[in-house]
Amino acid sequence: MITGIQGIRFRRAAAVVVTTGAVLATGALTAAPAQAAPAVPTITAKGGYLMNNANGQILYGKLPNNKLSTGSTTKIMTAKVVLSQPNLNLNTKVTIQKAYSDYIVANTASSAGLIVGDKVTVRQLLYGLMLPSGCDAAYALADKFGTGSTRAARVKSFIGKMNSMARSLDMPSTKFDSFDGIGNGSNYSTPRDLTKLAGNAMKNGAFRAIVKTQNFKEKVTTKTGGTRWMSWENTNKPLLSGYSGTIGVKTGSGPQAKYCLVFAATRNGKTVIGTVLASTSVANRTADAKKLMNYGFARLG
Repeated sequence: MITGIQGIRFRRAAAVVVTTGAVLATGALTAAPAQAAPAVPTITAKGGYLMNNANGQILYGKLPNNKLSTGSTTKIMTAKVVLSQPNLNLNTKVTIQKAYSDYIVANTASSAGLIVGDKVTVRQLLYGLMLPSGCDAAYALADKFGTGSTRAARVKSFIGKMNSMARSLDMPSTKFDSFDGIGNGSNYSTPRDLTKLAGNAMKNGAFRAIVKTQNFKEKVTTKTGGTRWMSWENTNKPLLSGYSGTIGVKTGSGPQAKYCLVFAATRNGKTVIGTVLASTSVANRTADAKKLMNYGFARLG
């Protein structure tokens, strides 16, 4: 038998053991189960990438450095180069040339519906570039902001600026040989590079305002000095109107590019930006983007 002080100590220790056992039995100290990580999505696109715009954290990658044709997502760089010009005046007017409309016809290219002789502001051309994906608007901008004594020289110079910008933004697997994505055999990028480009472009307020616009309608000056209305709908409208928080960015398509989409959305103060290249249809590129954004936001909590 245990007596005296030893007995008191034993009885206290036993009481602690019993109490602890009772608490554990009732589950009062049971830790909350860890939340399951979101399932990694499966996308139809050949390549995909998603990042946290706040810090560049990689949230998803599928062949992120695989070089693929970019289609009209190329026009993100076209806009970036224009908006990076020193002393840029967005209200400067550009006269639409016959060469721009001839180019559209020759390439069966997407058009902003610009008419020869129209005097269109640089700002309006940027909307025509990014919303209806106007290759005529892209041509006009390249002609305006390239340097040289001939149109061909100016266009070559502008494409050179696109490639210089790509190098400055650390896009090592990207090359442009056109101002609009209608490549001449060497127009390519990667999901990672395009996402990085979009993240940088979205730092510009004018760019952000353009790419989140679903519909645009504004007057332009005609050749005769009158005015006419231009009205454009964003080719990215399925995502802008169908996914809460979407803030951009640009669609692309073509025989080689298939169906591409660079996208961005903000929810609860967190922004994700990503790219899918060579998806199998318009519907699937939108579905791919939604899957990646859902996954990204779930990971960020």
